Amino acid sequence: MKGIILAGGAGTRLYPLTMVTSKQLLPVYDKPMIYYPLSVLMLAGIREILIISTPVDLPNFERLLGDGSKFGIRLSYAVQETPNGLAQAFVIGEKFIDGDACALALGDNIFYGSGLSHILKKAAIEADAGAATIFGYYVKDPQRFGIMDVDANGNIKSVVEKPRFPKSNYCITGLYFYPNDVVDFAKKVRPSSRGEYEITSLNALYLRKRRLKGKVLGRGFAWLDTGTVDSLMQAAEFVQMTEARQGVKISAPEEIAYHYGWISKEKLVETAEKYGASPYGKHLMNVAEGKLIY
Repeated sequence: MKGIILAGGAGTRLYPLTMVTSKQLLPVYDKPMIYYPLSVLMLAGIREILIISTPVDLPNFERLLGDGSKFGIRLSYAVQETPNGLAQAFVIGEKFIDGDACALALGDNIFYGSGLSHILKKAAIEADAGAATIFGYYVKDPQRFGIMDVDANGNIKSVVEKPRFPKSNYCITGLYFYPNDVVDFAKKVRPSSRGEYEITSLNALYLRKRRLKGKVLGRGFAWLDTGTVDSLMQAAEFVQMTEARQGVKISAPEEIAYHYGWISKEKLVETAEKYGASPYGKHLMNVAEGKLIY
């Protein structure tokens, strides 16, 4: 299975912060925002990942992440000239996907919770078997989001983009797993009234075929969208508090790669030394020395 991180857009809601850099390169506490969706895909067992961004910002992602070898993965890069909707990512990434199942993670979404890797790996298995999976999270203002109406067994009854009269309070988060025909389905999506190729329209196509599953991220899980100044600050505070209280490091790709056996101890130490005396570098060194329980 392959993965895509969509890290485009102008980030105008974060101006002037994003007037000189991509939103997904801004710090969320102690690491760049892009580390969070990258870690989510890695937790799902995905090792081939495509980063899609703007022509201006893409070189900065390449400088930060390289070819992915320090994470034990392979990274590719592609340009999205204009932000024409999330479903467009699969058309842009058609050659990269090459007939495989594919997951899409939005570059400004953060997921955290015990057992998350198990849930992600199950979604990957479902995708390989021909079913798409989307993830729901309770919100108080469902009119602002794509909303799924789902029963207790995970059967989705409807998906609607920013409904005037929502049938549920479960928004569709920025993480999607699709089978190997996702490119064909994405090409069937027509522009919405906003002129965008909506991911909700893609989900609706799978729903009509009875091939769309829903997983609600309930008690014990956190989902944060960092698209505004306030939500960016709240995300940083959440990460700082959780890491301090629990003694963990949220979304450290090198740590994930080491515990999955994708990189050696020597490679982890080499990377930790490059980070120097930073708390992030010290954490990776503690992992390499076995001082932390994964």
